Amino acid sequence: MTTRFHGIIPPIITPLLDGDTLDVAGLERFIEHLVAGGVHGLFALGTSGELAGLSGRLRREMITQCVRITKGRLPIVVGVTDTAVSESIALARYAGEAGADAVVVTVPYFLPPSQVELGEYVRAVVREQPLPVFVYNIPMLTKVAFEIETVVQLSEIDRVIGVKDSSGEPRFLEEVARRVKRDDWSLLMGIERLLVSGVLAGLHGCVPGGANIRPRLLVDLYEAAVARDMGRIEQWTPRLAQIDRIYRLGPGIPSIIRGMKTALSCMGICSARMAEPFGSHTPAERAEIQRILSEIET
Repeated sequence: MTTRFHGIIPPIITPLLDGDTLDVAGLERFIEHLVAGGVHGLFALGTSGELAGLSGRLRREMITQCVRITKGRLPIVVGVTDTAVSESIALARYAGEAGADAVVVTVPYFLPPSQVELGEYVRAVVREQPLPVFVYNIPMLTKVAFEIETVVQLSEIDRVIGVKDSSGEPRFLEEVARRVKRDDWSLLMGIERLLVSGVLAGLHGCVPGGANIRPRLLVDLYEAAVARDMGRIEQWTPRLAQIDRIYRLGPGIPSIIRGMKTALSCMGICSARMAEPFGSHTPAERAEIQRILSEIET
């Protein structure tokens, strides 16, 4: 039986030196920063990892290096979604051969699939490669949601082991939790402001971007929620709002990723370079992020 994934699993950024060169030294420092912060796993090549903007070669190098650097200290899940099903399967196979622990699939982007077609996509990935599979619901980017009934049907497949939900709708995971009764099923939220309420409601963990910057803060909040320690929750929660300010120096999802990368660069961990065609923060914005970081306790 697959062990349930739980806790804080950061959606790690992909450090870059240029448009197609991985910042390997930066990735090493970054992963050590996360390990020292007590996180419970790593999610590579997700939204924060800029999967859609990376070449196939770079995606594979990222997987290889994450496994090498982590050395089995943390489980690694890998995003493998592509517009071509064959590439999703090939990347999942590569992840399995490299030593990853699970793969994550969301809705193939560009042409919107029906729920039946979406289910068939997940089944193809399960069938054609060896790793367990998470489904990832992020309709704000994919424009098509995994419907609850589709997730429930997919949960009948042994190697579909859980769902990450970034819809921001608490009802989604609550209803999946009510209908799926498996000891190895993992319910992970992708919106960090819902971390405490989700854990208090019985969800298993969170995939929070803020853990890339201040991993110990998110781990402390998770552990306080598990213990139902309201005093500690009240102590740590306001600092999430400070991290949120880093995300807001620009419009849309790219500003969140840009904020994480700039913060890590300010901390001396890795490059702030974004995958093309996205640019970097201005010097004034970088100075503001440096100021915010100085206010956030580790």
